[in-house]
Amino acid sequence: MPERPTVGWRHHLEEQRAQLRAGTLRECEGWALEAYTDSFIAAADSALATFEQMLAQVDPQSDPAVLGAVQQVVLALNDINTNHNDASFDTDEREQLCEYIDEALVGAGIDTEALAARHGLKRWEITDRWRDW
Repeated sequence: MPERPTVGWRHHLEEQRAQLRAGTLRECEGWALEAYTDSFIAAADSALATFEQMLAQVDPQSDPAVLGAVQQVVLALNDINTNHNDASFDTDEREQLCEYIDEALVGAGIDTEALAARHGLKRWEITDRWRDW
């Protein structure tokens, strides 16, 4: 499986917390302090872990099963984005999440180009029908 985007988000958050404690960063300069919270990262990480578990069990030749897994993770991420008023998925996070979903599908043996084409989509559009973020 590819590295979850949450790993990088947590790293940025912890790095800026350390800089803040050391006095080398002013709070107003800490973009990660505003962009991420522990609960936001934990919720996203949990949704992605569940997606990974689903992919480990899905038949890569079953479009309904594969798209069901994608739908479930995207809807979970929609809820996280909506219900964490203290954080949200901005452009960078959206791109990272879409790339992660694509790489996870490929890692599970799914031909995402063919999957998308069978449904009249481009590869990068697989999440679009459910995605609010």
